[in-house]
Amino acid sequence: MFENFYGNVAATSALAQMIRQERVHQTVLLAGPEGVGKATLARRFAAELLGGAGRIEHDDLSLPHNTATIAEREKWAADKRAQEPLLFASHPDFLTFPPDGPLSQISIQQMRLLKERAQFSPSHGKHRVFLIDHIDRANEQAANSLLKTLEEPPPYLILVMAAENAYDLLPTIRSRSLMLHLSPLSPEEMARFVEQRGLADPERRTALANGSPGIAVSLDLEAWDRRRTAMLALLKVAAGCAPFSSWAPYSEKIGASKSEKLDAYLKVLYSLLEDLVIVLAAGGASTQPSIRNIDLRREYEALAVRTTFEWIARAVEQADEIAALLRRNIQKSIALDAFAVALR
Repeated sequence: MFENFYGNVAATSALAQMIRQERVHQTVLLAGPEGVGKATLARRFAAELLGGAGRIEHDDLSLPHNTATIAEREKWAADKRAQEPLLFASHPDFLTFPPDGPLSQISIQQMRLLKERAQFSPSHGKHRVFLIDHIDRANEQAANSLLKTLEEPPPYLILVMAAENAYDLLPTIRSRSLMLHLSPLSPEEMARFVEQRGLADPERRTALANGSPGIAVSLDLEAWDRRRTAMLALLKVAAGCAPFSSWAPYSEKIGASKSEKLDAYLKVLYSLLEDLVIVLAAGGASTQPSIRNIDLRREYEALAVRTTFEWIARAVEQADEIAALLRRNIQKSIALDAFAVALR
C-alpha cells in the first residue's frame, strides 16, 4: 500500500489493515533507530488517509527548505521561538511538529499549539493527522501537556509519534499508544534501496547506514570522514596507543566550531566502538565483513591489542554520559577530553 517504502512489512501491514478495515487507532507510536523510515511511513500513512501525497511529502524534514528553516531557528532567542512554535503544515489536515532549537527538543509551546490546532475539524474527509517527530525529545512539561490531549482526543484526530527510544517516553503516553517497532533493513533490502535511488558510493553508504535508508541518503561522506579521523585519534589516546598531545589539535578545532554539533561526533564514535567489538570478538583480526568502517582494519587491529571488552563497555558508558548531557549544552571539547582521560 505504501509506495516506495522499503522493509518493515509487519508495521506497514498493520497500518494498511487499519485503513482497509476503517479501524484506525487514534494514537500510533512508531519506534526504531534513526533513519529507518519512521517519519516517512507516518507521511505515507497520512497520505492514504487524507490524499494529497505531494503536499504531505513537502513537509519531509530532510528537504533543503525545511532543514534551512530548522537551522535558522537555532539562532533565534528562546523567547522568540516560544512565541512562534515550530510546525510544518503544507497540507491543511496534516501537521508535523519537529524538534526545535539548538538542543533539538519538543517544547511545551509546540504541544500547546498542537492542542489548539486539534480543535479544528478536518478541511476534507474524516481525519486530521498530526506527526510528532522525535517525541522522545519532549521535555517533561511538553510530555505532560501532550498527555492531556491524548486523554480526550477529538474523534477525527490521528496522532502519529516517532521515537528512537520509546522507553524515554512517559509510561502513560506509551500505554495510550499502539506501538509499532521498525527494524533496520536487511542487506538485501538496503542494496535494492540504494540501487533504486542511484546513490553515489553505494557499498560504503550501505555499510555506514547500518540498515537505515534515511542515513544512506543523507550521509555526508566528507563530513563523516573528518569526524571519524578525530574520533579515531580520541580512541587511540583513550586506549593508550598515542599521547594526549596528538588529540589536542582535534579538541581545539571541535571546540572552536560553532556549526558542528557534539552528537554528530558521538554517532561516529559509537560506530567505531561497535566495529572494535566485532574485531575483538574475532580475536583481533579485522577481516570480518560486518564492520562498518571497512577501511580502518589496521587501526582496529592496533586498538584491539590495547583494549578489552570491559574497556569498550566503559567507553560506551562514558559516551552515554556525554549523550545524556547534550541537552544541557555542554562544551564539546571538554566532554571529549574527559572521555579520553577517564579511559586512559
